[in-house]
Amino acid sequence: MVTLAAAIEVVEQLPIDQQDLLLQIIRDRQIERRREEIAQNYLASVAEEKSGNLTFTTDIEEIQKLQA
Repeated sequence: MVTLAAAIEVVEQLPIDQQDLLLQIIRDRQIERRREEIAQNYLASVAEEKSGNLTFTTDIEEIQKLQA
């Protein structure tokens, strides 16, 4: 496995335009992974709602417990 420090050293050896391209590729892939995560969460919540297992609350204390 490559360490972060080693990866940074390799990237620093690239020309600046390739570094910029690499940054854009990484950002795009992060965005795509996040979109996929959101889509999966949506599908899971739809399935929970259809099965009757999805509940809603306005109780702020309960919401805070769930976020912890």
